[in-house]
Amino acid sequence: MTVYLAWSAAPVPEGVVGPWVGVRRLADDLVLLESGAGLSPVYHELKWALPEGTALFVTPLPERPKLKGLPAGTTAWLRERIPAQRG
Repeated sequence: MTVYLAWSAAPVPEGVVGPWVGVRRLADDLVLLESGAGLSPVYHELKWALPEGTALFVTPLPERPKLKGLPAGTTAWLRERIPAQRG
């Protein structure tokens, strides 16, 4: 499974359906998506769920990001899905 970070210029719809098994909302326009699918299918399903022409950024997270001030439980959610980096 891969965790993707997605930002949109419009709010990501609640309950958005796509090739992911988990969605973690960080803000109306910022979500984490857990998926076994590649970047292209994740990007396109999210794009089709948004109003036409909406700016969208989707990228895989190869390692746990540093974060602060996000919704409670976000760090634990990421720890369960992205292994710690060594070194």
